[in-house]
Amino acid sequence: MRIEITKHARDDAIRIVRDDGSQAVTRFAKKGPVPHDAVHFFVERGLGLTDAFWGKIAAGAHPEALAAMAKAAGHASASRAGDPDRSIVELLQAERLVECFEAELWNMPSDADDAGLIAMATTACAASRVPLPKLNPAALAAIRAPLGTFVTAWSAAPQGHVAVFDWD
Repeated sequence: MRIEITKHARDDAIRIVRDDGSQAVTRFAKKGPVPHDAVHFFVERGLGLTDAFWGKIAAGAHPEALAAMAKAAGHASASRAGDPDRSIVELLQAERLVECFEAELWNMPSDADDAGLIAMATTACAASRVPLPKLNPAALAAIRAPLGTFVTAWSAAPQGHVAVFDWD
């Protein structure tokens, strides 16, 4: 699957071309220094999560439909405190971890804090009632290195820049 994220001033655009030729297009508001869905790419690829955000998109879901899918499958919240359906466990794990990496990006630490990120992820996954994926310094480095390269390139890129990712 080919993923194209186009940089704009107020929001960013995403175009997905699946291996079967089907496509999905959407726009999303800016939520930090880099696109949220790009962070999903690096987290999911780095941890081998195949049934999270990008895996569900590759399987035919539209990005705008995933929030409703998660809610219908029992995503835990204050009003729906229960165990989520197995079909969304990786989706929730990825979302919690993406939030942790985004928090790290927003804080711009001089040195990566593996223990701090793992502690934050442990709490976040527990709140969503999903197990913490296997995190260790090597797994975190496998996410941070390509994410850091992307952050540098995206930050320097002008509006209209298209970042291309291949999901396999």
